[in-house]
Formats: sequence, structure tokens, C-alpha cells
Amino acid sequence: MRIDRMEVYYVVFPLIYPWRTAYGADPDVHTILVRLQSGNKTGWGETTPLYAPCYSPESSVGVYHTIREYLAPQIVGEDFPTARHIQERLKHFKGNYFSKAGIENAWWLLKAHMEEKPLHQLLGGTRRAVESGTAHGIKENLEMLMEAIQKGIDDGYKRTKLKFARGWGLEMLKPVRANFPKHTFHIDCNSSFTLDDLTMFKEVDKLGLAMIEQPLPHDDLVEHAKLQVQMQTPICLDESIKSVRHMRLAIELKSCRYVNIKPPRVGGLQASVDIHNLARENGIPAWVGGMLESSLGKGVNVELATLENFIYPNDIGPSSRGIKEDITEPTLEFPGKEKTFKPSTVPGIPFLPSPAKLEKFTRHKFVLEK
Repeated sequence: MRIDRMEVYYVVFPLIYPWRTAYGADPDVHTILVRLQSGNKTGWGETTPLYAPCYSPESSVGVYHTIREYLAPQIVGEDFPTARHIQERLKHFKGNYFSKAGIENAWWLLKAHMEEKPLHQLLGGTRRAVESGTAHGIKENLEMLMEAIQKGIDDGYKRTKLKFARGWGLEMLKPVRANFPKHTFHIDCNSSFTLDDLTMFKEVDKLGLAMIEQPLPHDDLVEHAKLQVQMQTPICLDESIKSVRHMRLAIELKSCRYVNIKPPRVGGLQASVDIHNLARENGIPAWVGGMLESSLGKGVNVELATLENFIYPNDIGPSSRGIKEDITEPTLEFPGKEKTFKPSTVPGIPFLPSPAKLEKFTRHKFVLEK
């Protein structure tokens, strides 16, 4: 598959309300869209590292620059029969997983259009329904959080993720558990604690959570293993799993009992499938996480989540749950009352950028063609 042309868009569009976590608040989505063209076929990819380098060392501005200056010239005008060929071409650029993912994910959608197959078929997915969980960031007060949790339960969500941070930790979690003693919760710490907080985690351990997501630093595997051995509650790794190699080391060290897989974070869909398979082979259940992304990225995540080892409800939500004005037509929404999504029935996915919305929300764009 020869890549004749690449277009890259830096797009900013609004959320309904800011997404607040341990590392700050994001009022808007800052995302990078990549469009690849081969002959008369095209494929779109999305990668969403967030505006500032707080979730990972990458940022939206940095990803846009890296693709434009370094990665695009390696791709345009060249032939790539498989996604692994793209990985091989870009491997001399260290890290930069979000940057690489934007290109590779677009390659998968391009291939899906060329073969006229839904994306999940190319990935090997077999599930006909993808279950969604709900997540709540840091609220202004506990009353707002309690109301939001109750609404989610009333709406039919079977599990709830809670952002957990200093000042919004046990003082939040204990009342929540008291009010909802039987509901499935897990907490997401976004790398905001250390082993010095072991006493606090021992208190968390008493509250019957499904898991504790990424409690320790974003680049750590060793200390997560030290924490896991002292906890009954499973540790789930997110930021620490950036590649297949990181997953393999986490398994050897016994750093986690769950893994959250996000295609942009690990460099694309091929690595996502490989990490899923490695986790499955070692008895570690997985689920698909989410960034702040449009329905394009969400739709790709639905297709990935059809793989068999994604057994925990995923962080894939409808566009209307958090986005004020999405950039695709149509947008991702639940097809019925159940909190599940159906995989694509059209080549690739149906959620593609609207030309009018692109014109409205694009801040920067570049094109490379050969």
C-alpha cells in the first residue's frame, strides 16, 4: 500500500464541562487527526495526548510538530503492506508513541476501506457488543459527585471509575462506598502517589474496589510490583504500559493484575492487539481506556474492544456524554437503552470528520504529497 498523501490537522473543540484529574483540568479537546491517501482510497486516524504533557511526556503541539517534521517524510511516497512495516520504518525515533499512533491508526482505516471490511474484522475482534462503563472526574463537591454516580447507576452503567487525587482521595471514596455499598467502583490515580502512601492504600484496600488504576509514577513498573504484593485489590496499569515490551516486563515483575489499553498511548492498533494477546496468554484481563477524543477515536476504540480479552467494561462513552460539539458526522451514541456499542457494519468505521467542522475547529494543518 503506497502512501501518496498525508494531511495532518491540529483540532480544538469544546467539552461540556472541564475534565478534572490529579494533574489539572482540560476544558477543550486538543487532538491530532491524520488522513492518509493511497490512490482514491483514504483513511483517518486520531491521536490525543492532551494539550499539556501531564498525562504523558507528549503534548498535542509536540505531536503535531513531530509528525510534520520527522514522521511524515518517512511515510509519504513509501509502501507499507502491514502495520508492522510502519513500526519498523519509525522505530529509530525513540518513544513518541502518540505521534506514531496517529499515522498507524490512519493506515488501519485506509486498509479497511481498501479491503471494504469493518475495522474489527481486520483486528480479529469477535464480540458483537462492547460494554461501556462511566467515569467521573474531580467535582466541585461531594454532593455533585453523589448525584452523578446515582444518575449513572439509574442509566444502567454497571461500573464507575472515580478520579482519585490528594484532597480528593479517601475523604471522597469512603462516603461514596458508604452510599453505594454494592456498586462496582475503581479509582484512577493518574500516577499521583508513591510508596510513601502505603498506609493510605491499605485503607483503600478495605473498600472492595475492582482495581486501583495507575497509583504510582507514569514510568514505573518495579514499585507497582512492590505495592501489588501488599494489596488484595488488583493494580491496573495505564500510563506505565507504553509498548509490548513494557507489558512483558510488567508480567515478569507481577506489577499488575489488570491492564488498560489505549491505542494512542501504546503507538497504535498493532501494539494494542499485541498487548491484548500477551495479557490474555498470561491471564491478565484488559479493558480499553479512553482519552479526550472525538467520535473518530471512540469509534476505533469500539472496534478494538471486540477482542476477546477485553472483559471489563470499557472507558468508551457516547459523544454526548462529554463533548459539546463533536467533529464527526455521525457521532458515536448508544444504539439503544443498553450501555453497549455495536461494532461497525461499514468499511472501517462510520465516524468520519465533517468537512464543515474541520474548517471550524482546525487551528493548524499541513499536507505532504509525493
